[in-house]
Amino acid sequence: MGGSSPCASCKLLRRRCAKDCIFAPYFPSDDPHKFAIVHKVFGASNVSKMLQEIPVHQRVDAVSSLVYEANARVRDPVYGCVGAISYLQNQVSQLQMQLAATQAEMICIQMQQEPTLPTQLDQDDEKALLLASSNNFNSIPQHFNFASTSNVIQDPLKRESLWT
Repeated sequence: MGGSSPCASCKLLRRRCAKDCIFAPYFPSDDPHKFAIVHKVFGASNVSKMLQEIPVHQRVDAVSSLVYEANARVRDPVYGCVGAISYLQNQVSQLQMQLAATQAEMICIQMQQEPTLPTQLDQDDEKALLLASSNNFNSIPQHFNFASTSNVIQDPLKRESLWT
């Protein structure tokens, strides 16, 4: 940084801030907590090595990620940000299940509130049905065994709810 105030890194480490200080662009002196937490978790030497290996145009994002991970590691030393991600994924899953249950309940309520009106057949459909039944009247014994209870003909107009 040179002549003016040293960067947060040099200030914390109590050293002179050089012109080519690798930390100066990313850890300004007005935000000392940002470097302090990264230094606590990763160490100044490791952060310096990481920043030197990363292209200059990606360093801002890398520092942002390091700060985020360091904060997560302070809160959860074992899992870090993976613990936070896992927690949020579980929360999303639970909310999706709640949403699905609520949507199913809404459908159930809507179906219960719908009036059960019998469907009316058109006159053409009625005639076709009568013709088909009169033509097949002789073949009824072949298709139905009236002595059996498994062949009970149900009323096609009766609606039954799946939820009640």
